Amino acid sequence: MKQTTEGEGKGLVAIDDDAARAAPREKFLEPRGHARRALLGALAAGVGGAAFYGPWKANHAWAQTAQKKPLVIGLTMDASGQYAASGVEERLGAMMAIKEFNDKGGVLGRRIEALHMDTETTPATGSRVAERMITRNEAAFLIGGLHSGVANAISQVAQKYGCIYFNTNSSSPTEAGKDCHRVKFVWDGNGTNFAEAIVKNAIKTSGKNWVLLTNDYVWGHNTSKATRALVEANGGKVIDELMIPQNTRDFSSYLIKLQQIKPEVVAAAVGGDDIKALRQQVVQLGLQKRMAWINNQQDWPDVYGLGPEQIFGVFGTNWYWMLDLPGIKEFVANYQKVYPGMAIQVPGNVYYNGYVATRELLRCVEEVGTTANIPIIKKLEGRKMTARDRMQTYDAWIDAATHHCQQTIYMATYNDQPKVKDDIFKILTQSEPKDVMDTEAPKACKLETYEATPTYEM
Repeated sequence: MKQTTEGEGKGLVAIDDDAARAAPREKFLEPRGHARRALLGALAAGVGGAAFYGPWKANHAWAQTAQKKPLVIGLTMDASGQYAASGVEERLGAMMAIKEFNDKGGVLGRRIEALHMDTETTPATGSRVAERMITRNEAAFLIGGLHSGVANAISQVAQKYGCIYFNTNSSSPTEAGKDCHRVKFVWDGNGTNFAEAIVKNAIKTSGKNWVLLTNDYVWGHNTSKATRALVEANGGKVIDELMIPQNTRDFSSYLIKLQQIKPEVVAAAVGGDDIKALRQQVVQLGLQKRMAWINNQQDWPDVYGLGPEQIFGVFGTNWYWMLDLPGIKEFVANYQKVYPGMAIQVPGNVYYNGYVATRELLRCVEEVGTTANIPIIKKLEGRKMTARDRMQTYDAWIDAATHHCQQTIYMATYNDQPKVKDDIFKILTQSEPKDVMDTEAPKACKLETYEATPTYEM
């Protein structure tokens, strides 16, 4: 495929969008005349290294020399919308892994170029971005996903062409269930995993009468569905479910209804900027003291910087920066060295997922010695990863039947006795992957055959 994007190397200009303001140390470049497109080059080339030049034919020095063609990775992360803050963090995580490989000379002798386009927390935009990256920008792989509707849209386009897609951070059980694809690999824990780790204990300690607060889209729906099933299977009762539209900022009507219902437990499947607003308003009414609160999964960017009162309840995560495990101190130090002055001063689960997913993909490329999709897919299926390597408590693996990474799931709450600044989580439990598996996903997932999956190599 030929690159058809307009522009020359001299047309690169710095942009100042929302993501750039959130990450002032990150270099965003854009060809003139193309909005919402960022080429993250400084880190891909190595911090402090040579200037990055985009994938335009005028700058394809490799075409006239013995150099190999750069390997383009498309970063499909939100820079606006409900999950913009998390989009910045997962992008930085992916870029860190790319930097580490480029510092060693790239992969298969090819330097890695990272191309980012904002998916805007919108499925239609996700589809357009994936289509453009594959057909116009010659992306070898696509990495990134926060909103499960967006991730599903991207994966449909990726499967059409055979381009491997790593869903790094979206957590609907459907992503490795009915919406699975041969080219898609899902790296975060899903709503069922977190519910399995939390629900049984919450019924024992907090009560049997529950209300569900559900973000009104695919992740919220399917996470609350999993929570409901576990509540009812363990003798509890869901007395109501309140649907929360995306981008809600005024939760007063829902909180008034909770005051009237008086449940023992509120289980929230609400994410991004929505959960920040919800937490603040719950505290204003003092409802965190009148009923037990569970947030199925708590992403780090959504609570970082909130006060102690606002980090109430019990919630799930798949990684924490203060776990006493090999490699974590060095990992945190590297984040702070490469990204000084960040508003989020220590990495969280979203950054972690972006990093480990990208690193594992590039390792597999090296191991199979090709960028061809089918050999890499087969290398990933059933892949085992040690706890030490992943900086988790238990070993992890990729389920060959669903392409979902089975990993340690932690249950946490606010840490009222922090050891250092930003030590705001207290880890309550750690569950082995086998104990929190989503047993329904393999029944719903029907991966395309290898033969039905187009071959793809860049």
